[in-house]
Amino acid sequence: MSAPPRGISRRALLLGGGGLGLGVVATAVAVSTAHAPSAEPAPSTPAASEGAAVPAHGAQQAGIARPATPQRNGLVVVADLGTDQNADPDAATVLAAVAAAGDAIDACTDPERFDPVVLPDGPGDVTVTIGLGPRLVRAIDPTLPGADDLPAFRSDEGLAAEAAGGDLLIAVYASDAAALHPVADRVLAAIPGARRRWAQQGVRGSGTGTVVRNPLGYHDGIIVPHTEDELAESVWIPSGPAAGGTVAVIRRLRLDISGFGALAPAAQDRVIGRERASGAPLSGGARDDQVDLGAKTPEGEYLIPARAHARAAHPSFTGSPLMLRRGYAFSNAGPERDDGLLFVCFQNDLQTFVRTQHRLDETDDLMAFTRATASASFLIPPGRVGGAPLGASLSAGPAPRG
Repeated sequence: MSAPPRGISRRALLLGGGGLGLGVVATAVAVSTAHAPSAEPAPSTPAASEGAAVPAHGAQQAGIARPATPQRNGLVVVADLGTDQNADPDAATVLAAVAAAGDAIDACTDPERFDPVVLPDGPGDVTVTIGLGPRLVRAIDPTLPGADDLPAFRSDEGLAAEAAGGDLLIAVYASDAAALHPVADRVLAAIPGARRRWAQQGVRGSGTGTVVRNPLGYHDGIIVPHTEDELAESVWIPSGPAAGGTVAVIRRLRLDISGFGALAPAAQDRVIGRERASGAPLSGGARDDQVDLGAKTPEGEYLIPARAHARAAHPSFTGSPLMLRRGYAFSNAGPERDDGLLFVCFQNDLQTFVRTQHRLDETDDLMAFTRATASASFLIPPGRVGGAPLGASLSAGPAPRG
C-alpha cells in the first residue's frame, strides 16, 4: 500500500473508506425515506428523568464528544454581537461575552445550581456548546484557528445573506425538547449586546452511539473519531491558546427527499455507495466495514460508482482527517417543503471541511438533492478546568512559532 497523501495519517485513511456515510451532506439523524422528518420533537417528559447530567466543565465543552450518544433533541442558535457589524468589538468585549455565557450555562446545567425558573424539572442531560465566529476570533487574535471566514460553496447558491456567517453559536442539546428554548434564551440574554440571527431545532432517532439513519433512510455516523487518540488527531486543536478546542461548521441543508425517493432503490444505493437496508458498502462486507474504493466487478467497473457519495467524501482524495459529525433532522412549516438536516461537524482545521465540501460539489451525485440554506463556522473554545471562566485561555496571546 502506498503512503497516504500528506496531511492524512495511515489510520485516518484506513478508517475513512466511505465511513463518512453521508459525510458533509447528511450526518447521523434517524428518519427513513418512507417517513419524512417530522416537525414534532421527541415526546417530552421531565428532564430530570431523561438522562444523567453531563458536566459542563472539563477539558472540552460538552455537546461535542460528550455524551457519547447525542441527545434526542437539538437547537442551534446563531447570533451577532452588537448592532454594527462594521465596527469590530475589542478582545475584552468578546472575552467578557464568552465568560458571561459560561456563567449562564452553569445556571442551566449544574444539578446543584440550576435555576428552577428556567428548568423547573431540573437540567437532566442538557448540554450547551458556545462558539465564536471569525469576526470575534480575529478581534481576540487573527492567528487563532477559526479566524478565517467560511468560503461560499457551489451548493450555497441562493443562500440569503442573513443566513451566512454569524458571531456566536449557542448549541443546546437535551433529551427533553421542552428544555431547548428556555436554556438558549437564558444564555443569549446573559451575553451583553447579543441578538439572534437565525435558529433551527431538530430531532434525531433513537440509538446508542453515533450510528443512526439520516433523513434519506441511510445509516450514518459509522466512521467518526471515537477514542481519545482519534479525537486528539482529528478534532481537538493541538496547541496554542485554543488548545483543546475545535472548529465547528454548521450547515442547514434542505434535502430533496421526494426527488431522491423517486429513484429506484438500486439507484439510491449507487448515489450513496452503501445499501440502505443493511448499511453495508457496495464493495462488500457489513455495515461497520470500510468501503473498498478499488473493488471492481468482473467486467472492470468500480463497485463504488465514480460519483457515489462514499467515494466523493473519502478523505484520501483531499488529504483530510476525519470529522466528528452530529446531525439533526428538521422540518419547517411553510408553503414550500423544507425538510432536511442540521449538519454540525468538528475538526481541528477549517480546511478539513472546506476541501471536502469543494470536492462534493464537484464529484458527488448526492449534491443534486442538497441545498444549503444556512452556513457558518465557529471556533469552539476549550472547556473550563478549575475556576477560570469560559474562553480565558484565548487571551494568552498567539501560539509560539517553531
